[in-house]
Amino acid sequence: MSLNNWTSTLQKYAGKLQANRYLSSISNGLMSSLPFLIIGAFATLFSSIAWEPYQNFIEPVKGLLGILSTFTTNMIALYAVFLIGYRLAESFEKDPVIPGLISLASFLILTPIENFDGVNALPLQWLGAQGLFVAIFVGLLASRLYVWVVDRNWTIKMPDGVPPTVAKTFVGLIPAIIVVVIALITTGLFQLTDFETVHSFIYSYLQIPLQGLGGSLGGLIVALTVMQLLWLFGIHGAIVVMAVMQPIWISLDLQNLEAYEAGAELPNIVGMGFWSYSANFAPMLGLILLLAFRAKTKQYRKIGKLGLPGAFFGIHEPIVFGIPMVLNPILAIPYIFTPVICAIIAYFLTTTGILPPPNGVYPAFGTPIFASGLILGSIRIALFQLILIPICALIYYPFFKILDKQGLKNEQAQEQENMSVS
Repeated sequence: MSLNNWTSTLQKYAGKLQANRYLSSISNGLMSSLPFLIIGAFATLFSSIAWEPYQNFIEPVKGLLGILSTFTTNMIALYAVFLIGYRLAESFEKDPVIPGLISLASFLILTPIENFDGVNALPLQWLGAQGLFVAIFVGLLASRLYVWVVDRNWTIKMPDGVPPTVAKTFVGLIPAIIVVVIALITTGLFQLTDFETVHSFIYSYLQIPLQGLGGSLGGLIVALTVMQLLWLFGIHGAIVVMAVMQPIWISLDLQNLEAYEAGAELPNIVGMGFWSYSANFAPMLGLILLLAFRAKTKQYRKIGKLGLPGAFFGIHEPIVFGIPMVLNPILAIPYIFTPVICAIIAYFLTTTGILPPPNGVYPAFGTPIFASGLILGSIRIALFQLILIPICALIYYPFFKILDKQGLKNEQAQEQENMSVS
């Protein structure tokens, strides 16, 4: 198979994966929940800074900060199940509010109620990180079943003249009854098993194994390699890979955040925060600094200077498409492996105790380098981000020299041609 055919095939399958409505619904639903994650994460961060004068200062409002984290990150599964169901129904061009609420109701039906001193209550255990995978499945299944029922016109149609809001409510009545009854039957069936709940089954047999795989160094290396390879072939690698890895990495970060809030040892190294600080800034910044200040080719020097400001905020598209990186045989090797090398270094330094594990806070997109390291819980992480930049520049340097030499040769040839024409 020729390179063009192979590239076309890769783009075809990656495009299908990227356009898959179920993966997109998971990704978009979780992205929509990020404001709540960020609010809760910062509330935890501000309430857990281990400095006695600061703790004394915030003592009067520390309980209020705890309320923020309790009703955001500690209940993220509730937001996720609604938003995933909402996004999936939206992709089928259905009014998304009712299926989103049906997904939420189904999730609550599947969640066990416990009795504490005579008071019935929903345990936060299954509303946060441990319930995230159940939220994903319920959001998809409940919303899809709603769409299936509506498409078969198993609905109550109101006469003309009824307000649209009322009409939409009755359209969703029969689908809602069918979905919640199925959720109720499922709850009853699981109560007859040793697992007792759907949550225990999914967490034991799916979430824990996936977290073990996605949270390992090997899993991270595979994810980064695939991500960079897809970019190299003109496919938005982050969107494709994150559709699969984002639920796993977010759940790992949430576990760290819970441990950080409790003052316990952080259980995970790999997560969204680790990927962000170790592999998302320095690799491209190293190349961009070479382009901006060491390139002899005018075009590359200009591209480097134009792309430099955005690169400090994790925006790399001007460089990726300006050089371009797509199908670039000279820069392919460092482009693929530099983020991997950065991640391996960060992982090794974390396992040896030189760097602390990320605290589980995922900095909002656009948070600049160094600041993102501080948010993740340590000046050491922030400084390490800066140290990685010259390391990445050294990795890129021999390949950059070849690229610059070739570009300068082409530029000089073009100038001579223009002079001869004039």
